[in-house]
Amino acid sequence: MSGTLPSRLVAGKRCRVRRAARAGCAAAAVTAVLAGCGGQERTATGGATPTASAAPSPAASPTPSPTPTTGALPDAYDFAPDPARVPRTPERARELTRNALLEPADWTPGMVRHDPYESAGTRPLLPASCVWTRTGLPPGMLDSRTRRIDLPAEDGKGRVQGSLTVTVHRDETLADREMKDTVQESFRCPVQQLGGGQRLDGLMSMHLDPDDVKNADATLFEAGTWTGPGSGGPQEYVWSKSRIGTVTTAVSVKGAEGHTVSDLIRFAAEAGAKMLYRVELELR
Repeated sequence: MSGTLPSRLVAGKRCRVRRAARAGCAAAAVTAVLAGCGGQERTATGGATPTASAAPSPAASPTPSPTPTTGALPDAYDFAPDPARVPRTPERARELTRNALLEPADWTPGMVRHDPYESAGTRPLLPASCVWTRTGLPPGMLDSRTRRIDLPAEDGKGRVQGSLTVTVHRDETLADREMKDTVQESFRCPVQQLGGGQRLDGLMSMHLDPDDVKNADATLFEAGTWTGPGSGGPQEYVWSKSRIGTVTTAVSVKGAEGHTVSDLIRFAAEAGAKMLYRVELELR
């Protein structure tokens, strides 16, 4: 056998490299968005105060915001949850997930509820078949709640579909395991079926550099394409997940005609920053 790789292997390698580079560029972009408008300003005492773009509506979170004493952004994320506020029971976990999730108007004006809108008390699971399903909560997971929110079609642009999830674990080890398992899913299943004829392709996941993450203990990012009924062909897909202590937040955005990947990254980053701020309020 000669030392030349078969053409199909070379093509496959090039495809993986292109996907990795594409995901890396998108991850760099989302890092820039998070750093530039991360949804909060750090205070001199280490707390967080909302910016105009990220402040939750008064009705959505009953916890009062602290008096702001704005200082420079820290070199690293330094928020420490109050042990007394960390959920230890399913009841407290359900309170946190409800308060941390966004309503449509909280995300971006003009967004509306998807149908179905909310799933509670279950979690998404990607088995060996690479077909997403929902199952009951496993031991160690206190609650998980998902809301689906869309940006309607308008001015010649298609309908963007978003999904928000907040999950509470019994301890940080389990929450960190969820983050690590998520990255492996894209390698295990680079093509995933969502049901209803929807499909994700070319998925690549990566952890963001901890030095670049200023509003969570850890954040990861995923990019690819999705197709399905009404998609008009392959569209961009972005997804991010973050962790603060025992709590994880996730945002996915399915693109549509007329929306750039930068638009989707901005949607995802803004929603993620707002939910992380609300998680801090719940844990403070």
